[in-house]
Amino acid sequence: MKRVLLLALPLALAACTKPADPAAPPVDTTPAASTPAAPAGIADAALLSKYHWRLSEATDAQGQRIAALFARADQPVQLDFRDGRVGVSNTCNRMGGTYTVADGSLTAGRLAATQMACGDSAVMALDQGVGKRLEGTLKMATTTGEPPTLTLTTATGDVLAFAGEPTAETRYGGAGERVFLEVASETKPCSHPLIPDKQCLQVREITYDDKGLKVGTPGEFQLFYDSIEGYTHEPGIRNVLRVDRYTVKNPPADASSKAYVLDMVVESASEKK
Repeated sequence: MKRVLLLALPLALAACTKPADPAAPPVDTTPAASTPAAPAGIADAALLSKYHWRLSEATDAQGQRIAALFARADQPVQLDFRDGRVGVSNTCNRMGGTYTVADGSLTAGRLAATQMACGDSAVMALDQGVGKRLEGTLKMATTTGEPPTLTLTTATGDVLAFAGEPTAETRYGGAGERVFLEVASETKPCSHPLIPDKQCLQVREITYDDKGLKVGTPGEFQLFYDSIEGYTHEPGIRNVLRVDRYTVKNPPADASSKAYVLDMVVESASEKK
């Protein structure tokens, strides 16, 4: 049985002093007022792309919790902002569309969605529940802190509050290198000084041209001692992954200088016997 999802790939002072002139007017020695800190609750558009935004609270105009938006308690609705687009995940279908920020408001265009059915009716209803609240113009406020927050208020008075988690670019201090890794269906034992009986993925790099077609001949599978953030391997399933590879600054002596973060599964095939 083969499950395939193919991606079309067209593919950062010291000043000197002198005696005062007797004829000069007296100097005001009152300390200058410091610049006030930015008030909490401003609409900081630059903050949006630095974090994954996960829904933490949702209330209607009467202050009642909107329980329907928390159908997946272990996987809260998440917003990601990048290159002028907002992506919505942890709903039934992934959704996305354009957005702009101006005058303290966020305006999202019509959201397009994948067409997958979900067995749980409450999860299925998330698409409509989230979509109708995000499309259009919403009052926006952000605060910095641990974690930072994003608050969106709809025209009808619904308030959606999100907590921010740093993106990989924020954590590693810059953009990663986009690579494609083919992961073999089975792991193999590998030696590790701190992890007895460690099983390693078998990985090889795949190359695509600008039309999304594989080019060249992949090398042999190699033991992969690192981990891929966001990827859980299922024995018997071979995958081609699109990942971002980051350089880790000052890694511990026993750790890798590279970090891998899953962007998406490009191809998946069952090789179970």
